[in-house]
Amino acid sequence: MTFADLGLSDELLAAVNDSGYTEPTPIQASAIPSVLMMRDIIGVAQTGTGKTASFVLPMIDILAHGRSRARMPRSLILEPTRELAAQVAENFEKYGKNHKLSMALLIGGVSMGDQMAALEKGVDVLIATPGRLMDLFGRGKILLTGCSLLVIDEADRMLDMGFIPDIEEICTKLPKQRQTLLFSATMPAPIKKLADKFLDNPKMIEVSRPASTSLNIKQYLVPVSGSAFKKRDRLRQLLEQEEVQSAIIFCNRKTTVRELNKTLRQHGYKSGEIHGDMEQPQRIAELDLFKDGTINILVASDVAARGLDVKGVSHVFNFDAPWHPDDYVHRIGRTGRAGATGVAYTLITSEDAENIANIEKLTGQTIELLGDGPASTAAAPSDDTDSAPAPRARRGRGERAAPRARAPRTTAPVEETRVQAAPAEEAVRDEPARAPRSRDRAPTRDTQDRAPPSTQRSEALRRDREEETATAGDWNGPLPDFLNAIIGG
Repeated sequence: MTFADLGLSDELLAAVNDSGYTEPTPIQASAIPSVLMMRDIIGVAQTGTGKTASFVLPMIDILAHGRSRARMPRSLILEPTRELAAQVAENFEKYGKNHKLSMALLIGGVSMGDQMAALEKGVDVLIATPGRLMDLFGRGKILLTGCSLLVIDEADRMLDMGFIPDIEEICTKLPKQRQTLLFSATMPAPIKKLADKFLDNPKMIEVSRPASTSLNIKQYLVPVSGSAFKKRDRLRQLLEQEEVQSAIIFCNRKTTVRELNKTLRQHGYKSGEIHGDMEQPQRIAELDLFKDGTINILVASDVAARGLDVKGVSHVFNFDAPWHPDDYVHRIGRTGRAGATGVAYTLITSEDAENIANIEKLTGQTIELLGDGPASTAAAPSDDTDSAPAPRARRGRGERAAPRARAPRTTAPVEETRVQAAPAEEAVRDEPARAPRSRDRAPTRDTQDRAPPSTQRSEALRRDREEETATAGDWNGPLPDFLNAIIGG
């Protein structure tokens, strides 16, 4: 099956072909025809399945007919974070290049004035985070009565971040006669209830098993004993392996991100950082450096790295074992994408036993303990200092070895609504599967060394949510080119 078999317009097929894609993934093959027939959809899909394209592509053709009016967007896409919203906007720019569709991106961290100006001109597509959308709606700057198509993306992540009440309120502001598409990695009870309330006879499309990890990712547990210095020494030994071309290193705390990046740079590594204390333009700048190979190591916190989609990440390192098992699935899903292979290392101490047990229970896999495997011959740390000699010269991304072989692709007939997805080259690579998780989210406070007791966790969740939706002081400096194009700045 090809994209030409799905009923898309010639203009859209040309844009997809220009991007190098000819074969739809299973969820695209199942969802796109149904969306074009104006059906409500529930899509349950894990990482790397191409679910973003399964709504972006048909939306472009649907919106090609009609015209926008001031402050009344014709369609609305809700994303849980700024990064995911910007990522979807980039894909609309790429695949909609042969259509004259207008778009606005409503996220925190950029000037609200530019966003309101774009809305005043009228937009066909509005991509927003719930916080900024509710803010502008409360100011009377936007009307949702003309919105005939709603997409709720990453619904289970919305649940984690406490956005479900906002989404319910937004849905009540939209016309009752509309098309609604809901996508989620998992289907916990609150999401099922949301779908039952706001979707009309939806078609259920499920791809693969939720909360599973890619078979293309080799996973290792790396025991570390002693001080934080020894932990950093062990990480550097792993980074010295020949096959480490580019890597994302995840930490549980923002302070750890900053300290680790500083140490890596002192030892000669080309590294950068991304965390929740950085304003949006800073995050974009660091991501651009990583994408173009200026740096080949990115140290990140979970809250800032949600939904990162960077090609060619060879390794993921969990400097800290994640507090929640679904965060593990999210983290290692940054490598081994679209049929490529990848490696994930998790540094563990004796305190991480329960976390690892929960991860293995969720994924149904036993993670190999690094003993006789790769990097096991590296010398043990000699002391508790951070004075290891500078490593050999690091290769930039442009100096890497030949690309890895890709796994064969699989397709599924359109009439199938439950399909098994093998790793495939997808039109838009997107976010990992996530298991249902407690609202009692682990904290991101820099001042704490352990997760707070349950009596403090609701406050921690509130801070996490505000970190993603705050305007970060409405930045008024120059924007990256693609954001300028999107918001009309």
